[in-house]
Amino acid sequence: MSDLPRSVLVVGAARSGLAAAAALAIRGVTVHLHDDAVHLAVAAPLGVEMTSGTRDPAELLAGVEVVVKSPGVPGDAAIVRAARAAGVPVWSEVEVGARLLPSGARVVGVTGTNGKTTTAELTGAMLVAAGAEVIVAGNVGVALCAVAGDVPANGVVVCELSSFQLEDVVTLRCVAAGLLNLTPDHLDRHGSMDDYGRCKLRIFERQTPADTAVLNDDDPWCASLERVSGAARLIRTTAATADAAGFADGRLRGEHNRENVAVAAALATALGAATEAIRTAVRDFAIVPHRLEPIGAIGGVDLVNDSKATNVEAALKALTAFEGGGVRVILGGSDKGADFASLAAGLAGPVQAAYLIGPAGRRMAPLVAAVVPTTICGTLEPALDAALRDAVAGETILLAPACASFDEFRDFAERGDRFRALARDRGAA
Repeated sequence: MSDLPRSVLVVGAARSGLAAAAALAIRGVTVHLHDDAVHLAVAAPLGVEMTSGTRDPAELLAGVEVVVKSPGVPGDAAIVRAARAAGVPVWSEVEVGARLLPSGARVVGVTGTNGKTTTAELTGAMLVAAGAEVIVAGNVGVALCAVAGDVPANGVVVCELSSFQLEDVVTLRCVAAGLLNLTPDHLDRHGSMDDYGRCKLRIFERQTPADTAVLNDDDPWCASLERVSGAARLIRTTAATADAAGFADGRLRGEHNRENVAVAAALATALGAATEAIRTAVRDFAIVPHRLEPIGAIGGVDLVNDSKATNVEAALKALTAFEGGGVRVILGGSDKGADFASLAAGLAGPVQAAYLIGPAGRRMAPLVAAVVPTTICGTLEPALDAALRDAVAGETILLAPACASFDEFRDFAERGDRFRALARDRGAA
């Protein structure tokens, strides 16, 4: 465990911030937790002072040695800018979590625009099948700080790492790290693809010659990289290498999942997993919710929940799982300003009709309607009902929105849960 500061300001009282504050406080660090939201529906962890609303940054930073920034807090937030100007180090929550790991614990990192959760969970399953003691954490659902104390001295943490988490790492080192892809997303936060990519590539920065870096060469951005930062040996994978990992015997579908399996297998192999363990994990792997998740059928019409397809590239990848066509797709949501031209073009062939929701659905409507029959539905429930009314046996209704969910839901998981509940209310089984 690395030395910890004596006094910390944690900014952002969501899952990661709460985990960091609690983990530091229990180790004797003086912790102040602050969130700009005026009304917080959370309680401060034991031993943590918490404030909310607009505060003077100088007041918040008084006596603070380190600022810990939650992933949802942008780098240009007033308190973050003030900390940097005052020379106060800014760490991400995963940086704190890495410092709390016991000596000998190893971190395997997974990043990319799409596929991170499936690949992280699958890598963990491969290592478990190989006999390792493994915890999967990070952006996948449980904060690294929340589980760092549970990791055994020689254990492995497979950590899903977003660009928001990686932009403020300092000492985090991954013994094996994989970059799946990079496509336009979060540009409202990063401002440019260059800055977005720079944050993703930080996963490799502190690797040594004993470590492994994995790039998915089926992604054009990854394939264009001649090298990565750090000193790790570089392995390049393609979807074709998923065959050796037993992809055909598993339940995952789509070309993107072939790429995910290939990267996961390379990461697990780097930590000593044998081919037999990798193939066993792929065969037995349960589909992660909201990622091409089958949720039943109604009158011979299959329903599939891919609510995690929150950008254009993810939705296009989802469609590769339905090369036979007959898809009625629900698209749209909150509008992040994405270019929908490539999405519309990709509908030709697999898609029978499109049902559009949210502000983004209204904006993409002219492009989509030029390719396939299109219905503007406004929200998710009428979109599902319209698709069910039009569908015939043998077709698939796919929720793959290509957009964020904030027009109607808290996050993609709430949207997917609602889609599943609506489908089951209508008899999906």
